[in-house]
Amino acid sequence: MQYRIDKVTGNQLSALGLGCMRFPRDKAETERMILAAIEGGVNFFDTAYIYPNSEKTLGDILAKHDKRKDIFLATKLPFGKCRSYADFDRLFNVQLERLQTDYIDYYFLHNVSGFAQWEQYKALGIEKWILEKKAQGQIKQIGFSYHGSAADFIRIIDDYAWEFCMIQYNYSDENYQAGKTGLKAAAAKGISVMIMEPLLGGRLATGLPKQAVSLFAKYDAKREPAEWAFRWLWHQEEVTVVLSGMKSEQIMRSNLAAVDRFTTPLVAEELAVYDEVIEELKKTYKINCTGCNYCLPCPKGINIPSCFAAYNSSFSQDYFTGLKLYVLSTAAVSADPYFPSSCTECGLCERHCPQDIPIREDLKVVTKRFEKLPIKAGLSAARKIMSK
Repeated sequence: MQYRIDKVTGNQLSALGLGCMRFPRDKAETERMILAAIEGGVNFFDTAYIYPNSEKTLGDILAKHDKRKDIFLATKLPFGKCRSYADFDRLFNVQLERLQTDYIDYYFLHNVSGFAQWEQYKALGIEKWILEKKAQGQIKQIGFSYHGSAADFIRIIDDYAWEFCMIQYNYSDENYQAGKTGLKAAAAKGISVMIMEPLLGGRLATGLPKQAVSLFAKYDAKREPAEWAFRWLWHQEEVTVVLSGMKSEQIMRSNLAAVDRFTTPLVAEELAVYDEVIEELKKTYKINCTGCNYCLPCPKGINIPSCFAAYNSSFSQDYFTGLKLYVLSTAAVSADPYFPSSCTECGLCERHCPQDIPIREDLKVVTKRFEKLPIKAGLSAARKIMSK
C-alpha cells in the first residue's frame, strides 16, 4: 500500500480508501472484504449516517475483530436531518453507537451543495458545536463533502479552518463541480482532498464503450479500465485518498494490486490515451448520472439511477444490452412494474440530486427509447405469462 500525508495531522492515509456506501448484501462477504482491505494496508474507511445499514455493519465488524484502532474512521452529518442545534448531538450520538466508538477521526458535513448551505449550517451553530466536539476529543478532524460549483467551493474553504474535504473527481470530466480548480485550491491551503466517484458509479470500470476499452488495451492489455481511472488520480499529488465503493473481496484485492503497481507518475503517452478515451465517452454517454442514489426512494418506485444506466448502456454498448438492464431495473415482467413513464413530476428527486440532473425530463427520454409499442407489447405479454 502507498500512503499520502495529511498535512494537518501528519497522519499517513492509504492512497486507496474504502467507500462504504455500496456494501455487498451478504454480511459475510462484507466482513471478508473489510478484513482484506485492512490486511492490504487500507486505513481510511468512509461511511455516512444515511448509507443504509452501513455504519452499523462497519461498527459490528470492526468491534468483532478489534480493528477500530487500526484505521481512520470517517462518517458524515446529514444536513437534511438538522433542524436545530440539538439535532447535531442527537445524530452524532446515534453514529457513535452504530460504529461502537467514542470518537470519529474524520467527520464530514455531508453533501454541501453551495455557500448558502454552509451559511445555513452556521446559522444553526455548527461552528460552536464543532469546537465542543473537538475539545471533548470526539471529533479529531472536520471537513465537508461537496456537490456544487467551483466558485462556491473556494468561498467555503476560505470561510473556515477546514482540515479536509471530499470532491467528485475523475478523468471523464475534470472540470465538473469543484473539479481541478477546487482540488488545487484546497491543496494550496494544506487541506487534504478525498476523492469520491473515481469510477463514476462504476461506469469507468465496466460501462465504457467498446472503443474506449480498446484504446486502453492497445497501450497495455493487462491493465483494466478501473486501474486506469485510479492511476489518473494517483498521478496528481494534490489527491490524498481515492475512495472506492468496492462490492466484493475479489474487487478489493484487484484494487489493492492496482495501487501496488502504481510506482511512477504517468508518462505523456499514457496521458494521451486518456484524451482519446474521453473523446469516445463524449460520443456515448447521454445522462451524467453517477448512481449515487440520493434521488431515491421515488414515490412511484422508479429506480431512477438504474434506468439512466440502462439508457447510457444502450448507446455505449448496444441497444439490447441497455434494454436488458432496463427490464431488470423496472421489474418490467413482474405484476407490478415501475416504469419511468409512471413519473408524476413531483420533483422530489431533483431536489436531492447532487448532479443537478433534469431527472423529470430525462425520464421522458428514457421512456421514449425503451417503451416503444413493440417492446411494450412484448413486456405486457411476458407479464401475463409470468402471472400464470
